[in-house]
Amino acid sequence: MIAIAIDDEQLMLYALVKAVKASEDIDEVVGFSNCDEALDWIEINSPDVAFLDINMRGVNGLGLAEKITALHPDCKIVFCTGYEEYAVSAFKIHASGYLLKPISAEDVQKEIDVIKGRKTERGVLKAKCFGHFDVSCGGEKLTFRRTKSKEMLAFLIDRNGADVSSKEIAAALWEDGTKENNRNYFHQLLLDVRQALEKVGARDVLKKNGYLYSVDTEKISCDYYSYLKTGQPEFQGEYMTQYSWADETCGLLWSKNNK
Repeated sequence: MIAIAIDDEQLMLYALVKAVKASEDIDEVVGFSNCDEALDWIEINSPDVAFLDINMRGVNGLGLAEKITALHPDCKIVFCTGYEEYAVSAFKIHASGYLLKPISAEDVQKEIDVIKGRKTERGVLKAKCFGHFDVSCGGEKLTFRRTKSKEMLAFLIDRNGADVSSKEIAAALWEDGTKENNRNYFHQLLLDVRQALEKVGARDVLKKNGYLYSVDTEKISCDYYSYLKTGQPEFQGEYMTQYSWADETCGLLWSKNNK
């Protein structure tokens, strides 16, 4: 694969080029700190993937990405930035990936694996819902940048594969509704969930259908799902105890348990 890296900060560009070069899939990587020079090079050459900083001085990285894809529609775009607020715009133009600085060679390789369609699943997701909610995969506990991101995944697991809208998720996560219309923050949480799943090779757990979200229950090993199917393990009256919205499901389980 031929890669191009663009960042107007020399130290950041050096680190990015080094991280991209570390991949065995990359045959050549060309770095540019000047966008015009990068576009001149792209007009003659055909990169397979472009790693771009979004917030460069005097340059809109999103606009640059559109120019690159206009010249080479098959070129994959991976944004590299320290600004999470650009996640929504990045996904709107169908970027292949979105990396937050500082960027490591491991981060780059994971994006390349996704681009090349490699299967990286190391097993199904394991969710513990009875008692305090927790989630892991292949013995590796998922890590989230925000506690609300973990709660978002918990809510989707609680919905048992049903499609739910962003408004439904927001209403559960923020009881007072103050965050319901904050689409940027919602998508930052969604991005965090995606990245946490990708890190353990379970990205396919999260499903999106238009403006609706759900989880693939076939790829989740969950005490809650097992109880609904078989009555095992025994329900002790506690369910996702850290989340107030889970009280409704807990009540339903309690009624089922005492029939």
